[in-house]
Amino acid sequence: MKKHIPNLITCLNVTSGALAIYMAFNGNLLIAAWLVILAMVFDFFDGFAARLLHVKSDMGKELDSLADMVSFGVMPAVMAYFLIRETFCSFAPGETYYWVERVLSAVPLLVPAFSAYRLAKFNLDTRQTHSFIGLPTPSNALFWVMLVFCFYYQPEFFKTTWGNPWLLAGCSFVLALLLISEVPMFSLKLTNFSWKENSLLYCFVSTIMIGFAVWGVKALTWMIPVYVLISCHGYRKNYNWMIFFGIVLLLLWAMRQEALFIIIPAYLIVVIVRLTSRSNQ
Repeated sequence: MKKHIPNLITCLNVTSGALAIYMAFNGNLLIAAWLVILAMVFDFFDGFAARLLHVKSDMGKELDSLADMVSFGVMPAVMAYFLIRETFCSFAPGETYYWVERVLSAVPLLVPAFSAYRLAKFNLDTRQTHSFIGLPTPSNALFWVMLVFCFYYQPEFFKTTWGNPWLLAGCSFVLALLLISEVPMFSLKLTNFSWKENSLLYCFVSTIMIGFAVWGVKALTWMIPVYVLISCHGYRKNYNWMIFFGIVLLLLWAMRQEALFIIIPAYLIVVIVRLTSRSNQ
């Protein structure tokens, strides 16, 4: 009986994702976003239960990927689609730009396609045991969840910072590419309490907590961009540096001074981690 408990939790994950899609298309995008958070909770506990009960299986691994495809592959595209449409109405009212709205609204369709590719690759890639290659699908979903929260709880901030349909479509495109990229990303899962092995994670979480305490929901919208910048900056391969500076320039162009709240914390975290790692050598 106990071998079915993790699979049952995984089924609750996919049920939450499916219900989130249903709620979004029935005009309840905020509730849908909270259901994605619930799916993330189930996604964490199915693996935790499998390790605790020592009942890991190939079926559980495949079922987990299928559940993630619904909750963190399809649902982020749905949230991006509705946010682009909502922002376009205030950004460029009228039917003159009708075709532009259609094109921008179609960009999030890349997310489910690339998420499916990433999840299939993850199941076969032996390099991704303690860290990730490419952006994890839950991280992409979390970015759009935080934007939905900001849209409802901090509408003025959302309008001035993120309320550009071109920016949102650009985020969809860039994040979709990162899903299938070869960029190493540090894991957001805590396996032990060692500073040496989890220094980036500790600094990242501390920065987000401080930001949330000071700016509230606003700071949470910067969480995944900071995560991506830290991951790109933390490795010395040339293409990672190109991606790092490309994202920095994109943020500066799209968000201007608000981008500094993403760039500066990311850079400071990397500096702190490097200094502490040198002192421990």
